[in-house]
Amino acid sequence: MDTSLDDLDHDYAASIADRAMRAMAEQRIPPTPTNFAVWFQYFAGSHDDLRNAIDLLIDHNRPFDARINQDLFETYVAPQVSAVVVDTSERLHELMGTAKDFLATAIADNHSQIQAISDVAGQGQAGVDPKALVAQLMNELARAASRATRLEAGFAEKTRELDVIRDSLSKSEQRARTDTLTGLANRRALDEFLRKAQTTAEWGEPLSVLLLDIDHFKTFNDNFGHGVGDQVLRLMAKVLREKVREQDLSARYGGEELIAVLPDTDLAACTEIAERIRRAIAEAKITRRSTGEVLPGITVSIGVARYRVGETVTDLIERCDRALYLAKGGGRNRVVTENELDRAEAAG
Repeated sequence: MDTSLDDLDHDYAASIADRAMRAMAEQRIPPTPTNFAVWFQYFAGSHDDLRNAIDLLIDHNRPFDARINQDLFETYVAPQVSAVVVDTSERLHELMGTAKDFLATAIADNHSQIQAISDVAGQGQAGVDPKALVAQLMNELARAASRATRLEAGFAEKTRELDVIRDSLSKSEQRARTDTLTGLANRRALDEFLRKAQTTAEWGEPLSVLLLDIDHFKTFNDNFGHGVGDQVLRLMAKVLREKVREQDLSARYGGEELIAVLPDTDLAACTEIAERIRRAIAEAKITRRSTGEVLPGITVSIGVARYRVGETVTDLIERCDRALYLAKGGGRNRVVTENELDRAEAAG
């Protein structure tokens, strides 16, 4: 059974939260919402597979790096979101059943009204007093109007419920595609976007990617704490989002690596955008929120590559990644393209 804070009393939940935070500190795991969700579930004991996976990693002295943390969340915690989908499905099924009943009632009432009016017409032909016929007809029409009003109110209520469900689904889908720390697209959204962009690029349209990594980020975290590190990462994400176009996708690739996918953009244009990003970050002033202290500047290294028809998306990103690490090896705070990478690899 899944465990949530609502299922536990306050003291028990607080003790689990405390154990989770202490364990994360011991393993040097950033206290992000997704990481906390993983370790809260671990100590709550509600997920045997998650417990076994973490115990195995600890037994083998595996470091809990960004990729492992993300994999643990996506494999064992994120699927719980499916409960929202199941609940929504059940609510939709109930609404559809109600709508079906409303329609059946409306059809039956319509048949009854037609039959009643036909009976009145038959009585008219039989010489019944016209005043009585008019009164009877008015009564049938009033009953029909009353039934129609009730049906209309019922449909209006269900329409409002449907709007709530639609809004809930939209928000759930958005959360499922967004990285909680940076607000950028997550790996799921990135993979979907890349697949679509690759299809277009196969027809000859240019497609370029830039991959950036914060220089000396581990040292920065060690000196100023993961909370300030998260603030810096959000700043990087903000700059990235502002420097690319609306039709581009900026995403968190993993850890302190961010990525931007630029359809209909050649290598030169992508390199120019990468340079704007690099300069904007290098010129940014970072202030500790709690004290107002101005912190040392942050720089990024960026690799840029263009899609080659026939290759896989993995090939493209790997080439971009090699260019990124060439930038780091060349002194950091610089942009390196696949052209420079080709020349460096050819030179040996």
